[in-house]
Amino acid sequence: MTTAVCSHFTQDLWPEHSIEDSFHELILKRHEHLRKSFKSVNDCKVQKGGYNGINQCLSTTQSKIVQGNTCLKIFNEFSNSNKHKIRYTGEKTFKCKECGKSFHVFSSLTQHKRIHTGENPYTCEECGKAFNWSSVLTKHKRIHAGEKPYKCEECGKGFTQSSHLTKHKRIHTGEKPYTCEECGKAFNQSSTLNLHRRIHSGQKYYKCEECGKAFKWSASLNEHNKRIHVGEKPFSCEKCGSVFTTSSDFAKHKRIHTGEKPYICEECGKSFNRSTTLTTHKRIHTGEKPYTCEECGKAFNWSSTFNVHKRVHSGENPYKCEDCGKAFKVFANLRKHKKIHTGERPYVCQECGKAFKQSTHLNKHKKMHTGEKPNKFKECGKAFKQPSNLPQHKRTHTGGKF
Repeated sequence: MTTAVCSHFTQDLWPEHSIEDSFHELILKRHEHLRKSFKSVNDCKVQKGGYNGINQCLSTTQSKIVQGNTCLKIFNEFSNSNKHKIRYTGEKTFKCKECGKSFHVFSSLTQHKRIHTGENPYTCEECGKAFNWSSVLTKHKRIHAGEKPYKCEECGKGFTQSSHLTKHKRIHTGEKPYTCEECGKAFNQSSTLNLHRRIHSGQKYYKCEECGKAFKWSASLNEHNKRIHVGEKPFSCEKCGSVFTTSSDFAKHKRIHTGEKPYICEECGKSFNRSTTLTTHKRIHTGEKPYTCEECGKAFNWSSTFNVHKRVHSGENPYKCEDCGKAFKVFANLRKHKKIHTGERPYVCQECGKAFKQSTHLNKHKKMHTGEKPNKFKECGKAFKQPSNLPQHKRTHTGGKF
C-alpha cells in the first residue's frame, strides 16, 4: 500500500489503523535521516506518541513521508508526494464520508465536500454571486469584464470558456458525437441528447407544485405556470391586441397578419403558417391514421376528429346552447345552431344577394346559377344539382320502392 501523511491533516484523514503499525515502523526507520535533516524532530515523541507524536514532529518539520512499493522518498510539498503515489498505484486515498466517492488528492476531496455542505467561499465582488470553486468564479468574472478569450477561427465569435467554444465549433464541422441508443438520432451536445431521451423514457422530471401536473422539460413547466396559474401574457400583438404567454405562440400568431406561410407540402405545394398544420396535412397524401378508437376500431388522421368521434360512444355533448339548452358534440355545430336564434346569415350569394346561415347552403344555392349538376344517377346517367334529388329519382326506376 502507498500512503502519504501530511502534518496538517486531522487524524480522521490519516491511513486506516490496520496499517498504523507498519507506518509507525517506517517512520522509525527513517527517523535517523529526518533527525539529520531537521534538528527539531523529537525522538521521544516519535517513540511514545504514536500517530499524535508523529503529527507533532511533522508539524515542526512540515515534511511529508511517503511509503512506496519500490522506493521511499521525502517531499517538502504534499502535492508532489501525491503525484508520486498516484504514479505507483493509481490509488484514491481520500474518501468522502457523505457519499463514499474517493479522490487522489486531498484538495479535490476538500472541494468535493462543498457539494454536501453547500459552502460557496468564492464571492464575486461585482454582483455578490457565490461559487464553490475558484475556477468557476474566474470564468464568471469574464461576464462582467466582457472578456471572451476563446475565439472561433471560422466565424470570429468569442466565448468566456473553452468548453463553450468546443461546442460551438460543431456548428461548423457538423459533428454530432452524442447518439441516441434507442433511435440512432445524433446530437452535437450531451445535454440535448439527455433531453431527447425523455421522449423514449416518458419520464417527466418537472412537476407543477400547484396542480401536480408533470412535464418532460422545464420550459414546458414554466409556460404552464404562466398560462394556467399566473395568467401572465407578456406578448401583445400590435395589430389586433391579442396577448400570448410565450414568444413562440406570438410568432405563430403574427403570420396571420403577415400572411407568411413558410411550411410547404412537397407533394402538392400547399403552404401553411404552422409546422404542425403541415404535419397533419401530409396525412392526406400518406393515408396515415394514427388515432384508433378502442371501442369500434375506426381510425382517424386527426386527433380533433378522433376526440369528436369518441363522444359517439360516450354520449357526451359538451357544447350547450344558452338560448334553448340544445347540446352538441362539436363546437362548430353549436355555432351554426346559434344563428337560428340570432337570425344571422353571414354567407351571401354574389350573384343574387341571397343570404344563408351556413356555407354548405350557399354552395348548394350557387349551383342554380352555374347550372352545375354533380350528382349523377348511375342507372340512367341523369344528373341533379342536389344529392337529395337522387333518392326521389330512383323511385321512377323501382316503381316507388327504395
